[in-house]
Amino acid sequence: MIRDLSETLQAMLTDPSLATAFPELSKAQVAFDRPDENFKPTQTTIDLFLIDVRENLELRSNEPLIERRNGQAIIHQGPTRVACTYLVTAWPVSGPDVALQEQRLLTQVFQVLTTFPKIPDRYLKGKLVGQQPPLPLMSSNPDELKNPAEFWAAIGNKLKPSLSVTATIGMEVIPPVSAPVTITDLVRVGERTAPDAESLIPASEMDFFQIGGVVTSGGQPVVGANVSVVGWGLSGRTDSDGQYVLGVVQAGSYVLQVQSNGTTKQVNITVPVLAGNNYDVQL
Repeated sequence: MIRDLSETLQAMLTDPSLATAFPELSKAQVAFDRPDENFKPTQTTIDLFLIDVRENLELRSNEPLIERRNGQAIIHQGPTRVACTYLVTAWPVSGPDVALQEQRLLTQVFQVLTTFPKIPDRYLKGKLVGQQPPLPLMSSNPDELKNPAEFWAAIGNKLKPSLSVTATIGMEVIPPVSAPVTITDLVRVGERTAPDAESLIPASEMDFFQIGGVVTSGGQPVVGANVSVVGWGLSGRTDSDGQYVLGVVQAGSYVLQVQSNGTTKQVNITVPVLAGNNYDVQL
């Protein structure tokens, strides 16, 4: 996934539409090499060296994401938000005023990257496509280079002007879990066997059920349909996935009614649902 981010940044800096506003940058190639003493590009190059990878704790979320598909609930644990920092340097190879060329290139890189506080969808590559929320992008002086001279000495090269760019991506480190969608919830009430006990006196127990299903038409979810249990005053509306939840009722046989855009359909249901059946309605 980090490679997808590198290719995304490369796409941003090599966008053909930059040619008019940033002519020097548009002619440069983009590399991701270690800028040590052996790095000697033969053509003008913008080098993005991945210098730091760490979790962004401020964006950590433990809230799972639930995707419903074909009667299954696919549970995604909140992605780990990973901040990737690149050291950006410019390497002109010919012409007069090489130092000034280097400064112009860095200026143009900075202008392009600071244009977008979040990476536009059109540049995203690989697993970054469709990631939510949008990927934050920040260009600044890197905290990792509090003493730039030490860094350049460590990699065996001379001090060069540089800037950094940090992008935060979502990385799924725990595989998603698939489970059936719950369609019946049991609510049991009664008198406790003792004030501090969890068990109930059997003679006082009563069972109630909350039911749920999905309303579809032509295989597609129906949004905003009114779903009710005839004669019992229970009703609700389907959500953006066509899902509805009603309750609570006691065990028994009922008539479920669905109304949407002038269409009404009634189906007989048994609560709790019999094996192999559900509370889904096809309009």
